[in-house]
Amino acid sequence: MKKYEYVTLSYESQFLVTGVMKEHRTIIEEYAKKGYRYIGFIPIEINAHGFTRKIDLVF
Repeated sequence: MKKYEYVTLSYESQFLVTGVMKEHRTIIEEYAKKGYRYIGFIPIEINAHGFTRKIDLVF
């Protein structure tokens, strides 16, 4: 059975319209060095306007 790891990331609000995520690349690189492979992401929090606020990176 494969083992999966999940890392939750939140978007930082910018100008109340857009979200900015900066740390995802660093996290993906860190997990790659540990031998994990990036699988994808799952939206885990969406606001009333349909914008994704939090995601889980899946390794």
